[in-house]
Parts: sequence; C-alpha cells; structure tokens
Amino acid sequence: MGYSQTWDLESIYPGGISSPALEAKYQAVAQDIKLFEQDLISAETSADSLADLSDLAQKIGSGLGTISIFINGWASVDYGNSIYGPHFAKLGQLFADFATPMNKFKKLLLSLNESAFRDVLKTPRLEPIAFYISELRTDAKRLLDDQTETLINQFDLDGQQAWSQHYDTISAGLSMTYTDDNDGKTRRISAGQALNMLDGEPDNKTRANIMTNYEKMWGNAENLTADTLNHLAGFRLTNQKAHGRQAHLEQPLEMNRMSQATLDAMWSVVDNNKAMFKPYFERKKQLLGLTQLGWQDQVAPLTSIGNYQPAEVSYDDAADFIVTQFGKFSPKMASFAKMAFEKRWIESENRPGKQPGGYMESVPDLHESRIFLTYTGSVNDAATIAHELGHAFHSAQLTDLPLWRDAYAMNVAETASTFAELIVNDANVKAATSDAEKLVLLDAKMTNPIAMFLNIHARFLFEDAFYKERQHGVVTPQKLNALMDEAQISAFDGILDVRHPHFWSSKLHFFIDSVPFYNFPYTFGYLFSAGIYAEAQKDPNGFEDKYIALLRDTANMTSEALAQKHLGVDLTQPDFWQAGADLIQQDINDFLRLSEQFI
Repeated sequence: MGYSQTWDLESIYPGGISSPALEAKYQAVAQDIKLFEQDLISAETSADSLADLSDLAQKIGSGLGTISIFINGWASVDYGNSIYGPHFAKLGQLFADFATPMNKFKKLLLSLNESAFRDVLKTPRLEPIAFYISELRTDAKRLLDDQTETLINQFDLDGQQAWSQHYDTISAGLSMTYTDDNDGKTRRISAGQALNMLDGEPDNKTRANIMTNYEKMWGNAENLTADTLNHLAGFRLTNQKAHGRQAHLEQPLEMNRMSQATLDAMWSVVDNNKAMFKPYFERKKQLLGLTQLGWQDQVAPLTSIGNYQPAEVSYDDAADFIVTQFGKFSPKMASFAKMAFEKRWIESENRPGKQPGGYMESVPDLHESRIFLTYTGSVNDAATIAHELGHAFHSAQLTDLPLWRDAYAMNVAETASTFAELIVNDANVKAATSDAEKLVLLDAKMTNPIAMFLNIHARFLFEDAFYKERQHGVVTPQKLNALMDEAQISAFDGILDVRHPHFWSSKLHFFIDSVPFYNFPYTFGYLFSAGIYAEAQKDPNGFEDKYIALLRDTANMTSEALAQKHLGVDLTQPDFWQAGADLIQQDINDFLRLSEQFI
C-alpha cells in the first residue's frame, strides 16, 4: 500500500470541526488565561514566581497553537466555507484575552532592576528561556498603560485581523475563465487553481491566456483589495507609531531578530548579482520558443528537450526519493520524514476546494506537525514536500525544550526548509541519466533562486514603497499598480517584457496580519541555507550533530549571533551572502553549457 495523501486531524481532536474535544479545549485555555490573570495580581518577582508564570503562559500558548492548526487544517481543505468563521473569531478572542495578562507579565519583568533581572535568569528554571524572557522585558518598554493596550488588542480583532480575513473571503470567491490552446476549450477555474497553473502549465499560449485573465480578474477586484490593504497597513502603522516605532521596517526586523545592516548587506549582494540571470532567461526564451518573457514565464517548465519528456512523479516515488536523499545528510532527517509520511501528517491530494499554496504548522500539545500542499506530480511539487518537511524537522528538534525555545523567527525558519529543498533539488540533477534530463531538472532547480533573488525582492521593494506612501494617506489602486510595476522592473532588472501590476492584489502574503513584510525572510533563509549546505558537503560525517545544534539555537539568540556561533561568519558583511550567489552562478553556467546543443 502507498502513502495516504490525506492528513490525520482526528488524532488532534476527534469529531471534525464540531469536535467536543475542541470545545473542551477552548474552555480549558480560557480558564488557564483567567488563572494567569489572577496569579499576576499577587505575583512576586522571585525566580520561582516568574518561572511558574512562564510555565503557565507556555501552556496557554501551546493550547492556542494546537487549536490554531486544527481550525486552519479544516479550513484549508474546505476553502471558503463560512462555517469556520466563528471558530477563527473565537480563537482570535482567546489570543486577545491572553495578550492582556501577557503585557502585565512583561511589565512585571521590567519592574526588576537590571542586576536583579540578570540574577533570576541564571536560575535553573529560567535559564533555558532567558533569551525569550529578555525579549519580553524589552517589549515592555514600548507598552502603553494596561487599559489602552487591552483596547488595542480588542480593536485588532475587528481591525487588522478582520481585514486579513476579509481578503480570504474576497479571494475565495474569485474565479476566471481561460482558453486551453491544446483543445480550444474554455474552462472556468478558481483563483487558487489559476495560481497553480501559472507555475506549471507547459503550453506557452495557454499559460499566457491564463495570465491575461488572471491579471484581469484581480484588476476587477482591485477596489476591494486596495481597501483591504490600505486599512490593514493603516492599522499597523498607527499601532507601530503608538508604541514608539519610528520606521515601518523596525518591527519586522525585530521580529526576525536581525539588524538593518544585515538586511542591507543581503540586498546589496542581490542587487549586484542580478545581471547573471539575463543570459539564463535569454536561453530560456529560446528553449521555450518565446519572443518575449512574461510574468507567467519566469518559472515555466521545460517539457520538450531533445527526446526527453518529463514523466509524472508518483507521490510514493517522491516520498521514497526524499527519504533516501535526506538520509545521505542526516539519518535523523530521513527517519523523521518517513514517520511523517506513515503517520499521515501530510495533506497533499490534488482535489477541488483546497486553499492554494502550502504550509507547515506545529501541533505543540502533541509535539507533532501537519503539512498542507497540493501534489500534482511535478518535480517542483516533490521539492515543496521536502521544503515543508524541513520546517517540520526543525520543529521536531525542539520538542524536548520549553515552548519559548520553539519561538524561532521566520528568517531562520526558512533556513531548515530551504536546506531540505536544496538536498532534493541537487539530488534530482545529479541523478539525471541524460543531458536533456539534467537540463530540465537544473531549470526546475532555478525556480528557487529566481524566486529569492527576483520575485521576493520585487515584493520587498513594493511593500517598502507602499508603506512610505501609506504614511501620507490612502493609496489608490492605480498608484498601487504603478508601485508594483516599478518594483518588478527594478527587481527583475528589466528582464520581464510583460509584468503583473496587480501582484499586490493577488499575493496573499501582503495581507497577512500577524507578520509585516512577509518577504525578505525568505531570501535570508535561502542564502543562509546555502551556507549550511556548503558546510554539509565539506564534512558530511560530522554534519548532522552540527546542524541540529544550530536548529536548537534558532530561538535562543539573534540571527547575527547564530551565524557567528555556528558558521563563524558576519552577516553584516557581503562575503557570506556572495557565497550563496556564487552557487547560483555555477548552476546558470551549467545550464548555459548544457543547453547549447538544444537550440
């Protein structure tokens, strides 16, 4: 029997979204929040008292995280169903209720003088979470009075969170038609299906037709999505200003535990290396038979090179390949991946009604993970499974630690996932049995650097420009289109002849309420993982322990300290980032050399 392609949510709470166990968990978490509030009234600043409060706060956080993945899991496979709305609202209220006593806990930490605070952090119960506790104390310095903070948290439910959910409602209701050039038939598809096809449709004319209608569909929704984006950003900017933040990048940098100097060094290397993509795309146009390059063509698959025709990869074959390749770097990674497949932690079936995209979320109460994606049989889909398994393996290395040692930032979260993806992509290329097959797989491998150096940079440039504009008032759809077009021209260095001005409207990441600037951490993770991958190739025998040690430290220090401790590099200097760019150049050189015989 093969691996199941539907996941197991019943082991979290049996009975589906109406599970009595889920309802009981809602009540248990609510009671713990009340207990936390009560304990804070008479709380002392002794080490034992702070440790007791920390334990209870982590228990609450674990419960909220488990409820979250359960609701998200059901909503992801039944996208657009309004039945989940009340559950998201209920969960959001619990988060808001928890935020109030957490702010009081932060202020309690701040009431200690620096010397006393350092002393309590040295005690056995607090030492493992000292870094996170220190961050909470730093956060307290920005907090307003308790009543105002409580009011802001309540407003957030119908403010930032509500606008983010409103975007989901808009996108779930969109659909479009396109003409299939292979049979001349017109078909209607959802926005999510269209997005999947833009990346994988092999026929040039069909892909272009989908892109034209996809841009038009989001253009028709631009007034709704512009309202949503403006109000979400407006709430965020007001909140940031109220808490003393002077610049819109201050919060996302803090959340990723990295400095502006590191961000600047990374983007400078990206800017300085964009020219290497031009000969690649010129050759790609020749191989695809295109006279111009559109947004939809940036990762278009090569499907007919010489006599080679890519075969569909079965899910079981992809799973076995991933487990085998993981094992060459880390037996523990391989064993973990096999367990995830066998225990049905992965939802991958290609069927209607599913949310687009993919993700991994932890189930902290069970020390497990769940992975969501849609598998269509392509090599890129196999890499996506590896990517999400990398996330899950990262989380699994921390299950014996307190929850607050699992609170790693997005940029280092993307390191483990991209490393896992690199393993599979490199192995695919090396396993090729002909130049034609190797060329196709090398092109598939280029999907990641194109995204990280060009596509993600366009998102960052747009969002940076948008937030600067938004500080002076509402930004019109027309201006948003112009900002996005300018960002794509700059990020892609003029490579694209046809762009996607409504990308600001179609890209979910711009509308996520919990994470501002859901873009640059991807590029960070990609290049950081390239450095780790290089280390793995130098010394594969001693790699596993070093890698796991790095993962276990990801929520225990800044990004710069993590890189210095485990890799011996300075992230504020361009040398480290350039090493990752050099690896991309090597792949481009191989692509150009191999492809000469096929043009």
